[in-house]
Amino acid sequence: MTNFVELDRIAALETLRLVRCAADAAAGDGTETWDRQTPCSGWSLLDLLAHMTAQNHGFAAAARGEGGLPAHWRVADITADPARAYGESVAALIVPFAEAGGGESEFVLPELGRAVPGRLAVSFHFLDLVVHAWDLARTLALEVQLPGDIWAAALQVARRVPTDEQTRGPDAFFAPALPPSAPVTPLSETLTLLGRNPHWSRGLQGDHCPPSGGGA
Repeated sequence: MTNFVELDRIAALETLRLVRCAADAAAGDGTETWDRQTPCSGWSLLDLLAHMTAQNHGFAAAARGEGGLPAHWRVADITADPARAYGESVAALIVPFAEAGGGESEFVLPELGRAVPGRLAVSFHFLDLVVHAWDLARTLALEVQLPGDIWAAALQVARRVPTDEQTRGPDAFFAPALPPSAPVTPLSETLTLLGRNPHWSRGLQGDHCPPSGGGA
């Protein structure tokens, strides 16, 4: 059985590494780094990071049994210190996931409109993290440093995402899937299944990234 709690921890640490790289870059160019366009259409790097920070806090609350409280999912203004805010959200997530994320105790996820078993909720968060790790790396012109088994596990989850209109679309939980992109790898297939162009680079537009909780 896939240990999504441990995979999520690895992915979280990789996003934290990338965010620290962004902070180092921002120390030299001011706001230019945080203003960069990301693969999430309409979202700057700061917007993406604020979303990720909120999701970490929300999922941590869900693991504590408090996911039904909207305040835990609120996207806050992290402009003053984006890297610190994100680091604090990762730290807040690790222990609750380790304690409750591997079983069947229910996590309330408001954006799904229902509660789901903890293991399933963690798999959603894991998928969100690994794809956003790619978003961060691509925005910063860096390579995402995640082992192949991470992408294999992400693909396993991405293949189970429903394709109905309530789940996919401009205002839905996930973006519509794109056609496969050569070469087909677990990374590229995961990205296209979630509406990402694996060949995206800064300056290209059109990818969709809904402000979702479990999706990416």
